[in-house]
Amino acid sequence: MKLWGGRFTKETNELVHNFNASISYDQKFYKQDILGSIAHVTMLEKQGILTTGEKEAIVDGLQGILTDIENGTLEITGEHEDIHSFVEANLIERIGEPGKKLHTGRSRNDQVALDMKLYTRDEIVAINDLLKELMVVIHRIMSENTETFMPGFTHLQKAQPVTLAHHFGAYFEMFRRDRSRLRDIYDRMNYSPLGSGALAGTTYPLDRKYTASLLKFDGPTFNSMDSVSDRDYLIELLSAMSTIMMHMSRFCEEIILWNSNEYRFVEIDDSYSTGSSIMPQKKNPDIAELVRGKTGRVYGALISLLTTMKGLPLAYNKDMQEDKELTFDAIDTVKGCLALFTGMIDTMKFHPDVMADSARHGFTNATDAADYLVNHGVPFRDAHGIIGQLVLLCIERKISLDELPLDEYQKICPAFEEDIYDAISMKTCVEKRNTIGAPGQTAMNEIIAANEKYLKES
Repeated sequence: MKLWGGRFTKETNELVHNFNASISYDQKFYKQDILGSIAHVTMLEKQGILTTGEKEAIVDGLQGILTDIENGTLEITGEHEDIHSFVEANLIERIGEPGKKLHTGRSRNDQVALDMKLYTRDEIVAINDLLKELMVVIHRIMSENTETFMPGFTHLQKAQPVTLAHHFGAYFEMFRRDRSRLRDIYDRMNYSPLGSGALAGTTYPLDRKYTASLLKFDGPTFNSMDSVSDRDYLIELLSAMSTIMMHMSRFCEEIILWNSNEYRFVEIDDSYSTGSSIMPQKKNPDIAELVRGKTGRVYGALISLLTTMKGLPLAYNKDMQEDKELTFDAIDTVKGCLALFTGMIDTMKFHPDVMADSARHGFTNATDAADYLVNHGVPFRDAHGIIGQLVLLCIERKISLDELPLDEYQKICPAFEEDIYDAISMKTCVEKRNTIGAPGQTAMNEIIAANEKYLKES
């Protein structure tokens, strides 16, 4: 069934039909299409455009179609152009003449705009929930590792000592911002386009505020041309999902490094690893690598939609049909990556001794050694040079600053005393950093408590 055949005298070429059709992917929002139609006919009856009997027949028919699709007794087939024509054709077949009144006061333009908004809104909630599950796992790891010392890095070079809690806390903040962006998008997009018609509204006395309320929107959109041609919310969502993927990809890159033989900070669980077909010793971090790789796929969806939209005049153009397939794929990709990534880090084993040893032998306490001299009256620039000499000596001897004898310290600078070893211990270096956001345990405990409150309330 086509929704537009009256003006045409020839059948559509089969290749044209296949090229034009969207049912292979827009069937994904069959539920939203049916719920939107139920709201529409409920409003039509309220406004006296449909009788109560017509409305009840249509609603019963739509609910029956929904039930049959979900229990598998009704298959969505490809001879229909899109999900809208599939639903309408089945409705007419089931209830007859009243079914032909379903589309009164409505265009496919505002119908598809509504369906896409309803679907996207549901998916934003689902992605937000997955982000929260990930943050719960990160929060647990933080709570358990406030004294797990490790090197912090700049330029991939060991820089200063931090804790595993502090390092994971950086990603907690990233994902917190991701959730905030999703809430912003939800609030901004939560206005109903239904009743906008093809582009110029309709002469029927529709109550757009009523249908908006039935579908839990904050209200109707304010311009019918913009309503049917707006894809900003999808671009915003693809941008937000790209940022989520970027955050996971950065995290994965670190886990891949930490899981290597050279680092040995972590061991990914067998259930989230794979082996080699030829090298029996291999245990590969494939999940982390795939998440990192699939980030480009989501970026591609964003660039694709931006490119599609950049030259389109108002109002609706068929180009906009390209929004669905790539958005659906990006959403599925992000949800799958979030679920797998959460499972991977939840089952990951940490090696605190290796981390702490790496921090010591990476001279991450060198800045604290310089601060020690400053506190003993040595100008900072001189202290910087002295510690540089000591680090060079340790590198030559293949030892850490903690292992260098006191007399070697004092040969270079007599200001050193026995308490230097306490001053440059990993615990001291970290514990004395207690400004807000720093890795010291007092500061971290405050952040962990704040994170727990956030997770309970959000």
